[in-house]
Amino acid sequence: MFIVQEYSTAVLFCIITMLCWGSWANTQKLAQKTWRFELFYWDYVIGILLFSIMSALTLGSIGNEGRSFTNDLLQADSSNITSALIGGVIFNAANILFSAAIAVAGMAVAFPIGIGIALVLGVILNYAVAQKGDPVFLFIGVAVIIVAILLHAIAYGTANKTRPNITDTTAKPGVQKGILLSVIAGILMSFFYRFIAASMDIENFQLPAPGKMTPYTAVFIFSLGIFISNFIFNTILMRKPITGSPTNYTAYFKGNFKTHLVGILGGLIWGLGNSFNLIAAGKAGPAISYGLGQGATLVAACWGVFIWKEFKHASGSTNTLLTAMFIFFIIGIGLIIYAGS
Repeated sequence: MFIVQEYSTAVLFCIITMLCWGSWANTQKLAQKTWRFELFYWDYVIGILLFSIMSALTLGSIGNEGRSFTNDLLQADSSNITSALIGGVIFNAANILFSAAIAVAGMAVAFPIGIGIALVLGVILNYAVAQKGDPVFLFIGVAVIIVAILLHAIAYGTANKTRPNITDTTAKPGVQKGILLSVIAGILMSFFYRFIAASMDIENFQLPAPGKMTPYTAVFIFSLGIFISNFIFNTILMRKPITGSPTNYTAYFKGNFKTHLVGILGGLIWGLGNSFNLIAAGKAGPAISYGLGQGATLVAACWGVFIWKEFKHASGSTNTLLTAMFIFFIIGIGLIIYAGS
């Protein structure tokens, strides 16, 4: 299987993760014009599972290092398989709430709050499990990113006050619901990574301990956990939606190929980031790998500012806050990278 040998390569993989995790939600934004997010989410989950299979059968099965995907899967202990499955279930519960937050309040609300909470709690939890990297630079970097997230939230609030044709009475209910969903999603999301990391021999991908899994096998089992749990979580949400009227599987199968493809693309993008992040964790450590990946808020903010023009009516003070936000994010990410060098 393919194994990252250099820290610089691990950082590159984490940056790709950041780009993927900060970009997949654009597919939901595109689809939601004509497609319920609950229906989109099924395609998204299928995309994640498909990428895990493709990754396992390609990068996870080539070369002479480590164990090939098939051999690794056959020797995995049930406890490690269960751990990766639980990680998938926890992630799915978090991400479906996060997707709902995007649907009702937008990326500008969901990402700073949900991913911000996940970043802080996740780094702390993962560092407690595997203390890799300089804790001083790591946690200073996290603190700087928290400041950037707060600046983004302030900028969003300021921009809403000056945005034409939008009143507080129309925006407030969706935003309040989105904030609550984002907080719950962020707390849940901070826990999933430790379960999937625990199923792997994070210290030695070349000669993994018997019963432990390689990242490719762990990602596949994790993705199965997402897919299987979606029959419960998303079915409930389709019947008891957070917003809008109930929908059903008949509506899903009536969707055209192009509509389904958008959701699958979103899952493939997130799956690429997830696989690269776990592959990099062996060299960078789970705390640094996870922390860099959750810098996705910066990428989502770039999409919101430069592509979706969410701040096009912003005042000069809002633009100053956004500039400061980007500077703090870059500094924070740099500190996290330096922590593991």
